[in-house]
Amino acid sequence: MHPHAGASLSRRRFLALSAAGAATGAAALNGCAMQVSSGVSGGGETVTLMVKPDDISPELVRQAQKDIGVKIVTVRYDITKLIGMMTNGAPPDLVRGVGATDAPYFAARDVMEDLDPYFAGSSVLKVDDLDPVNDLWRYDGRTQGKGPRHGMAKDFSQDSMFWYNTALFDRAGVDQPPETEPVTFEEWLENAKRLTRRKSGQTTVFGGSYNGVLTPNLLASLTAAAGGSLFTDDFSRIDFTTPEARKALSWYIEYGRARVGPSIVQPDPNTWDGPTFQANRMAMSNSGYWLGGLINSDKKLAPHARLAPAPLFEGGRRVSPCQAGTGLWMPKKARNKDAAWRVFEWFFGEGPAKARASSGWGIPTLKSLRPLMPAQEDYQKRVLKVQNAELKHFSVIAYTPYATADSLYALFNQEAPAAMNGHMSVDTLAGRLNSVMNEQLKRGKEQVG
Repeated sequence: MHPHAGASLSRRRFLALSAAGAATGAAALNGCAMQVSSGVSGGGETVTLMVKPDDISPELVRQAQKDIGVKIVTVRYDITKLIGMMTNGAPPDLVRGVGATDAPYFAARDVMEDLDPYFAGSSVLKVDDLDPVNDLWRYDGRTQGKGPRHGMAKDFSQDSMFWYNTALFDRAGVDQPPETEPVTFEEWLENAKRLTRRKSGQTTVFGGSYNGVLTPNLLASLTAAAGGSLFTDDFSRIDFTTPEARKALSWYIEYGRARVGPSIVQPDPNTWDGPTFQANRMAMSNSGYWLGGLINSDKKLAPHARLAPAPLFEGGRRVSPCQAGTGLWMPKKARNKDAAWRVFEWFFGEGPAKARASSGWGIPTLKSLRPLMPAQEDYQKRVLKVQNAELKHFSVIAYTPYATADSLYALFNQEAPAAMNGHMSVDTLAGRLNSVMNEQLKRGKEQVG
């Protein structure tokens, strides 16, 4: 059974529930502040945020004090420290999290505040203005995407979309992808092979990068694109041997074997796609609209950079999910909930949200802020056309509440290199992944009840 609302949670029990650690997000919560409108004053309260170092800048902390009269104190995000603060009855007032994976994990453990009453009474964050991506933060006790809202995304990308460099396509004699119609994953991989350049045994140009935010939710998205589900109906087990999951796994292993892009067997020295794509050393990157914040700042690169729809498998279905949805949530035992909600409104709906929307670093999660997305230059208008057409293909890919994405990611990284190096078949890998991951999920289910 789930612990009842407000129940005391022992440190031992919470450590058991969270043994694998919480998933981390790829996107930061940064942004510059703008003057806000007629928000209710925070009345001089102090709100503690557990965030990562670059999530909220010192300038933004000062701006909060000026705009809404609330003092923000930040604590570095650390799962062990979070557990200690929560079990000692003094948790942070707001905690950063990745909606796609953290929301079901923490909500199933009954430690997240139900924010529906706050949204219902807000004049800043109106439910009918929320982009559907915020459904990643909903959980009804069984399925992600339904039930109460436990948090909100600061911005988002449809992370299976990819950017491509037209100059590198032209140089290699490869046809550019259609503007609003998806290529197949099979075509994407063939193009990546043709676009890859090597010299003296070293890769000088990656043909394409396709790693998603974290491998487990990437594989869940790929399986959905193949027409299936990576998890069983109750999310208690994973099965890589179904035809759809095997197709997804086989494609990703072939991507690694082909050495066309960064992977666990061929790391990118830059550690992420941005610098490599910017240096004209990567022809395609599945970073979604979010990477536009970097591209827009490079006036030489921007005219050659294009955004393309999420690929689909031959015979599969068209899906274009968000694999992150990074934002904030409020612990049930937070001590200063009203002031925390005021910070929440300000951060997600007022000055900081407007600044993020106009920067190009992600799609705003309030529909009313979409007109602020960059559209001054012709290339920005072209990108926006593609992105707006893709929005109708968004759907929530529900994730298991019984393990963190990080824990499953670590298990994948233990097993997959042998397959990517050609020393293990995909079928053998599928069996091994089922074995080790289902043991992890079994323990998680026993802990939750």
